Amino acid sequence: MQFDFDGTTPLYLQVAEQIEEGILAGSFGSETQIPSTTEIAREFHINPATVLKGMNLLVTDKVIEKRRGLGMFVLDGARERIIYKRRTDFYEDHVQLLIAEATRIGLTQTDLEALITRGYEQA
Repeated sequence: MQFDFDGTTPLYLQVAEQIEEGILAGSFGSETQIPSTTEIAREFHINPATVLKGMNLLVTDKVIEKRRGLGMFVLDGARERIIYKRRTDFYEDHVQLLIAEATRIGLTQTDLEALITRGYEQA
């Protein structure tokens, strides 16, 4: 896990994102335990309440669950829920803005598709 203490993204969001990244990368598989609030707080010098706030976002999103006396565990289907959420966010944060700007400057859907194809070819 890596945190940007000087950046504009709040630490609790970074905690949630880092755990999500671990799930997406396969570091935390379905039904596996993730590091505790205390472990993360101690290792990265973050307030435990901040770490818990980030974890609670993932509990709300049904990515992890707290098992009393055992810790936090990755739920079945967590990876798929994260991918779905990120695709939705990508559409809302990037695609809609891209289409709005393309429309403003007179690009058609065909023009935009050609530009995207070109981008993939150069990637």
